[in-house]
Amino acid sequence: MQVTVNRKDIKFLPDSSRVIARFLYMEDERALFTIRSVLNMSDSEASTALRQVLRDYSMRHRNISKIFERHFDKIAHLLSHFSIDPDLLQYTTKILIGSYFTLEYSIESAAFFNPSVVEHPDQSDTGAGEKRVIISFRATGEGHISSIVFRTGVIDKDNNLTIEPVGKMLEEAEHIQRHVYDKVSFQSKLDEMEEVHAIIPPALILDKLKDKFTYGELRRCIDDARKTLHLASDKEMLFNRIIWLASSHYELEFSLDTNLSERVIFPVSYLEKNGIEDARFVKFTDDGGTAIYYATYTAYNGTTILPKMLDTKDFYHFRILPVHGEIAQNKGMAMFPRKVNGKYAMLCRIDGFKNYIAFSEDITIWREAKLLQQPKFPWEFIQIGNCGSPIETEAGWLVITHGVGPMREYVLGASLLDLHNPEVEIGRLKSPLLIPNAKEREGYVPNVVYSCGSIIHNNDLIIPYGMSDCTSTYATVNVRELLSELTNSRQHRKQ
Repeated sequence: MQVTVNRKDIKFLPDSSRVIARFLYMEDERALFTIRSVLNMSDSEASTALRQVLRDYSMRHRNISKIFERHFDKIAHLLSHFSIDPDLLQYTTKILIGSYFTLEYSIESAAFFNPSVVEHPDQSDTGAGEKRVIISFRATGEGHISSIVFRTGVIDKDNNLTIEPVGKMLEEAEHIQRHVYDKVSFQSKLDEMEEVHAIIPPALILDKLKDKFTYGELRRCIDDARKTLHLASDKEMLFNRIIWLASSHYELEFSLDTNLSERVIFPVSYLEKNGIEDARFVKFTDDGGTAIYYATYTAYNGTTILPKMLDTKDFYHFRILPVHGEIAQNKGMAMFPRKVNGKYAMLCRIDGFKNYIAFSEDITIWREAKLLQQPKFPWEFIQIGNCGSPIETEAGWLVITHGVGPMREYVLGASLLDLHNPEVEIGRLKSPLLIPNAKEREGYVPNVVYSCGSIIHNNDLIIPYGMSDCTSTYATVNVRELLSELTNSRQHRKQ
């Protein structure tokens, strides 16, 4: 029996008009020339230039003058070359200089794909059988830099999705705050990094810090220690690991007057400067019944990948956290929506082509994983992985998977894991659930369908998915029909 998949007509397409105002980095020589040129302008020339910039861009960005001021602050130290105190400059001069250190970046001009969907924390003004949802996407622009963006919508009683109005005044986080570290906790994490602990006594750095310290304070202590130790280049890498542990924590805060569709989680730290990829969002419920949203994603710096995690309760404030431990080394980590037998649980793919399952008492530390699934059918011989967090049903944990087969074709499959012991696979579809059709095969990366997270609504599985790393859509599947097929697959396997 083939499970029926109902493809929907809605399409999520890249939109080159959606831009953010980014800081434009220049090497010092060019930056100094630019600043000098502005300072040499007459008041009339400067006023005319500023009016033109504000006229052209104030309708494209919310409070563009504030953005210019923020970018001026990033280069204000260069004014010391001209023996000028930045605080004494006129405000209009500051924002004019800031405008030269600003560029527009079209965040989704290249692709809009690999979505996940979760229930919106605000379900007000929804009717019977309706649910408001948040859909996250991987948006890709110039240079193939990926960020996380959102859309909101309402799924009706027939599982048709209506997208709510999309805002045009996009913003990065209004406030980026470095994490405040607890010395005891940070010491514990350093102890886990055994090679660091063996060569660099943590006390050399931590004894100089207060019980609570900031990233900047830690960096100063590390710089002092470097001068004292004069480490060889191989051991210098260990200092970099300590810095990595610290710099992986930060917080994002968006303005309350932004629409969720206007909030862009753009790469901030060095370790993710080339992209934030394939966020798998899940609504997690803790032991006390409180809901928090987690997302695991892949940070990419142009050379290496690194699993990371964010959490939020309201989609205004986000905490970014590193995920570390021996198994935190590959793409595709996906959280279970609650603890299992008292521990956090995670699907992962530590070797790049098989599915594993891991448990931990600390949500950011993942030490051991057990093999859960390996390629079994021709359409997944190259690779099997998850397509988002497991979904709890009465029959077990429903997992949407992806398989890679001939011609590097990505398809979606489904598996069922035991509810009490998810290390046990109850059943797996023998045939793909979703295969790229003729319209879905064409794109930046041909022959790919891929999802980062689904939900159940009105007894249907709602699967948003990307098409050939270019655009996105969604499909629905009857849950009872799917679970019946998965259960039967176990029975057939026993015969």
